[in-house]
Amino acid sequence: MDFKEYQKKSRKTAKYSQESRFAYLPLGLAGEAGEVAEKFKKIIRDKDGKIDDDTKKEISKELGDVLWYVAQLSTELGLEMDDVAKNNIEKLYSRLERGVIQGDGDNR
Repeated sequence: MDFKEYQKKSRKTAKYSQESRFAYLPLGLAGEAGEVAEKFKKIIRDKDGKIDDDTKKEISKELGDVLWYVAQLSTELGLEMDDVAKNNIEKLYSRLERGVIQGDGDNR
């Protein structure tokens, strides 16, 4: 499945009010990203940093939830996820070529 297909199919499951979409979606994205972080915290705390297959499956589910929120935010903003991904890779490769892949600031 590509981003275009995912964005279209995931849209059928988008159930939230249009009035609150720009509060609901970013908060949901932050919450799901927090759940991914929480999984890794527990890997460090409970599993000596080792990731087993069951944990990978659980992380994959949470990453899917992150992806859903990214898809809905992209749609609400009139953005295609393919373009978001392409622009991000172009930005990162530009930084790599200029030797500024590490460091601070969005516009380096």
